[in-house]
Amino acid sequence: MEQNNNKIVVTGSPHVRSRMTTQSVMWNVTMSLLPALVCALWVFGWRVIGVVAVSIIGCMLTEYVCNKFLFKRKDTLTDGSAFLTGLLLGMSLPSSLPLPMAFVGGVFAIGVGKMAFGGLGQNIFNPALVGRVFLLISFPAAMTTWPVPMEWDGTTGATILTAMHESGLSPEQIDVMNLALGNRGGSLGEVGTVALLLGGVYLMIRRIIKCYIPLSIIGSIAVLDLVTGNMMVLDLMTGGLILGAVYMATDYVTSPMNRWGQILYGVMIGVITFVIRHYGSYPEGISFAILLMNGCTPLINRWMEPKIFGERRAKA
Repeated sequence: MEQNNNKIVVTGSPHVRSRMTTQSVMWNVTMSLLPALVCALWVFGWRVIGVVAVSIIGCMLTEYVCNKFLFKRKDTLTDGSAFLTGLLLGMSLPSSLPLPMAFVGGVFAIGVGKMAFGGLGQNIFNPALVGRVFLLISFPAAMTTWPVPMEWDGTTGATILTAMHESGLSPEQIDVMNLALGNRGGSLGEVGTVALLLGGVYLMIRRIIKCYIPLSIIGSIAVLDLVTGNMMVLDLMTGGLILGAVYMATDYVTSPMNRWGQILYGVMIGVITFVIRHYGSYPEGISFAILLMNGCTPLINRWMEPKIFGERRAKA
């Protein structure tokens, strides 16, 4: 991706695919997340609005302060990137998270994940995931306390992946229909699987994202499940995998630019996620997998840089 005069050049293949303003891209992605947000609101109640709103406020306030007092440059809040980062961060959090923690996550996501590198288009890692992992490391108890769906009295429980990892819950005890409809514990963006997929289809139709990264992530995990005999549906519909594959991993700045680079990037995210889930001590892995591969993106771009037709390398 290249950014110039508030425009984004989307280079999902060796050729320029489309040209859209930053503002148009960000608000289209935001719109595609609204069905999933409505699902979270239906499952967990009105506190969802508080968590998401505070995350967004933390992100937008930090970007405003950094631009005004640190970089001494024009305000960039209208491009929608800080708003989207806050929304994605909020969707990756439990609805029971104390609001001050959600605010701190938003501050860290923008301050460290984005503005520390110079702003939009220059960050190495996905800012929303930077904020989420920071909160997970700093407040592990609060970040792994999940409200039971449709309970309004503060009742909490484990996610399905955690229950399988720690208490030996068997796949046969899991209702696949509940996974699809969101009747389970998890983050705000973990319960609306169908809504997230519809949002992803909308983004592909608008040519804002391509299918290579999401399908590579989902496909690699599905293949590994088939080979190892694990329950494929469970792996694909839990742990925020769809949110990560469709919305986090496809970030223009932190993902590879050409088709084969995106496929390699997606496959490696899927493999790392699978290994962490099934052979590590942590029941979830998509956030760490994406951040690890964000760091490898410059190397992938260099290794798989498309050759320009007719170009000859100068002899040393």
